Amino acid sequence: MKNRIFLFFLLFFLAISLAKAESISDLAPHAKSAILIDAGTQTVLFQKNETESLAPASMTKIMSMLLIMEAIDQGQITMDTMVSISEHAASMGGSQVFLEAGETYQVSELLKGIAIASGNDAVVAMAEKISGTEEEFVKRMNERAKKLGLTGTTFKNPHGLDTEGHVSTAKDMAIMAQELLKHPQILEFTSIYEDYLKKNDGSSTWLVNTNKLVRFYDGVDGLKTGFTSTAGYCLTATAKKNNLRLIAVVMGEETSDSRSSDVASMLNYGFNTFESVLFLKKDSVLGTKRVENGKKETVEITLKEDYQKLLKQSEPIPNYSYQIHVDTLVAPYHVGDVVGKADVVNENGEVIESLDVTVKEDVEKATFLDLVFRNLKHFITGKILI
Repeated sequence: MKNRIFLFFLLFFLAISLAKAESISDLAPHAKSAILIDAGTQTVLFQKNETESLAPASMTKIMSMLLIMEAIDQGQITMDTMVSISEHAASMGGSQVFLEAGETYQVSELLKGIAIASGNDAVVAMAEKISGTEEEFVKRMNERAKKLGLTGTTFKNPHGLDTEGHVSTAKDMAIMAQELLKHPQILEFTSIYEDYLKKNDGSSTWLVNTNKLVRFYDGVDGLKTGFTSTAGYCLTATAKKNNLRLIAVVMGEETSDSRSSDVASMLNYGFNTFESVLFLKKDSVLGTKRVENGKKETVEITLKEDYQKLLKQSEPIPNYSYQIHVDTLVAPYHVGDVVGKADVVNENGEVIESLDVTVKEDVEKATFLDLVFRNLKHFITGKILI
């Protein structure tokens, strides 16, 4: 009798476990491939054929927007830079914002056309502005993909229209999206549901976001849809609730409704199961170190990046302490330079990981006169530096 009772409970708990496993495996039942990651820690929460190379359609524009934002950061262009529309850009088929050759638009207006309405004409105009030709821009796209370690991605154009050999993967798209999110200004464009592009002749083109979740799912503020007959319906979406930002990708969906429902299912799972806990901000001071031959004698030590961890909501939040290890500092040093490590120590005194630390402010090398006056000051105050 006891053995039967034991067997009953064993089968009962096994059934529950299998049900949970099945529910997770079915998060994106209509997608050929999919992935869900935590943007903060890069933790994969769900994946399905995530390395299969497929046509990405207009999700291609995530890489195009990344190169545009990097060109802005590098000072090559600004949001106010005027862009002339070429015959080639105006001739683009597929989704477009109906630009005409000879017109001029600000970068910000073209970004809006790319992010909201997926304008192929707008993205080609930006490609030509940044690299001179569309071909040179595509070369830069592939170089950037290589630097990001994207092994399943090859770009043939900046817009995503079907072209032989133009492929990516759900995993690679998530990495691209994560890199684009390092430029949070892009969310000012991708989070708009509808707007207008004012034309040169005074008329306006109505722009409606192809990502319907921007309107219908709380927290979604990007990033990019895609559709072609080869690719099917695709979507790379990002959403943030509390301190948790998720990135979800689906590829090869049969309908626009199924891509939205699958992504919503993935996001629901992520937000209902996990939480992102910020343990220490990157500007938190961990200690002070003396700097040899520096214009400043000491400098505060901070983390290079925020320290956050992804936890299940059912888990207790652990208490950590931090031990810094920094070798002798000899100026010059600049914010962002790695100067040592901070060990994360749990309640049992175990080191669970080591984090890069940097200086809180730049420390330039002292001149000979700086050192003379400093030693004179210390002599007067009773402290003599050797």
